[in-house]
Amino acid sequence: MQPYQSIILGLTQGLTEFIPVSSSGHLEIIQNILGGRSADFHLFLEFINVGTLLALIIFYRQRIKGIIVDIFKNHNYKLFLNLIITSIPAVIAGLLLSNFIEDSDFFSSMVVIALAMATIGIVMINIDKLPAMSHLKDENKLSKKRALYIGLAQTLALVPGVSRSGSTIVAGRLVGLDSKSAADYSFLASIPIMLGVVAKSFISSTSRAYIAANFNMLLLSNAVAFISGLVALQFVISYIKKRDSLQVFGWYRVMLATVVLIFELLK
Repeated sequence: MQPYQSIILGLTQGLTEFIPVSSSGHLEIIQNILGGRSADFHLFLEFINVGTLLALIIFYRQRIKGIIVDIFKNHNYKLFLNLIITSIPAVIAGLLLSNFIEDSDFFSSMVVIALAMATIGIVMINIDKLPAMSHLKDENKLSKKRALYIGLAQTLALVPGVSRSGSTIVAGRLVGLDSKSAADYSFLASIPIMLGVVAKSFISSTSRAYIAANFNMLLLSNAVAFISGLVALQFVISYIKKRDSLQVFGWYRVMLATVVLIFELLK
């Protein structure tokens, strides 16, 4: 992989991991534009989470500190337990299905990615018209059942084009949160998942060999992903707090999906 490709893919990861437009879908699209999907691209997708995970931890460092204080000083475990509950379905689905999806030509198909992107986009555009559960003040008021619903929605993000943040923010809205609270909860809930992905990446000998062979490329990509991830987080939270709307992200997804489908049909 050339340095400019590492920079482009790192920038794509950083921006689209937190802007709810599907990082995996965008990375697949960009990789195809840059010359096709390499055999070890799934390893790159795992390792590039390091930069965005660090961005997430730094951005939410005060919230994370507050959760730790709640656990050990105030003995208030509610938000922490809800975040774990939300993570469990994705962990189980990931362990059972991630290798199958990674190796499947169907799920890496540009048509499937575009259709997944468009489907969630249409839901985002119409989210205010969909039936939702009773309104909650913020993410601290979530019940365990509603936290589980968000977790079940998160499993859909295994399909490239769906978006982990997109699926969980939409689910948060449907269980009664406003867009800002749904986004905050979505990003906090992604920390255990991303920690798991990063930890998994260092376990196998194949993964460690990939790091050794591509260390400079991974360092560059993750540095770019870290910086662009911080920018994306600030933008998304500020935008959603001001507008309380997901429509702009939905329309972007639908338009990009339409372009991808047109190109696929013209091949």
